Amino acid sequence: MAWDEWEQLKSQAAERQSTQMQLNQLDPGDGSPGIAGGPSKYGDLKVPNASLTKISKSAHTLYNELWDKARVAVPSTDSAAGDLSKQGFALGAALQHVSLRWEQQLKSLMDACAQITNHLQVTKNIHAGDDNFIVRQMSSIDVLDAGFDERVGQPGEKNPVYGEKKDEKKKEE
Repeated sequence: MAWDEWEQLKSQAAERQSTQMQLNQLDPGDGSPGIAGGPSKYGDLKVPNASLTKISKSAHTLYNELWDKARVAVPSTDSAAGDLSKQGFALGAALQHVSLRWEQQLKSLMDACAQITNHLQVTKNIHAGDDNFIVRQMSSIDVLDAGFDERVGQPGEKNPVYGEKKDEKKKEE
């Protein structure tokens, strides 16, 4: 895409946007406009660890393949560029430039693959820690609720959980 075309598209997009802040949201599907931040009948975004692992593994595999296969061409290209330059061909300098750019772009792509892999591993570990924290918090709430939720039996009746008082036992005998 030419730079002028890009600038034109950006200006057209800016003209279409109002000066107000707009929150993008999913149409609830029932004809109503939906409420941003409200409860969703579609549920929350969930990314299972298996999906993160697959993406991370793919990025790692790509990194290894780039290291093994794409990097191999650089030394032979540099050698050919040097030979052509020594023989007086202008093509030698052009080939050297292409080789340098290839190496720069290859390193950039390999760095991106490594960052994806590392980021997904860190994300997986952070979310696992968050999940464990939430489970611990929720289980402590369950224990607390159990202390308050001993209401068994009919309203107005004594709660059988607490048993009978000692004085009442003596009176019955």
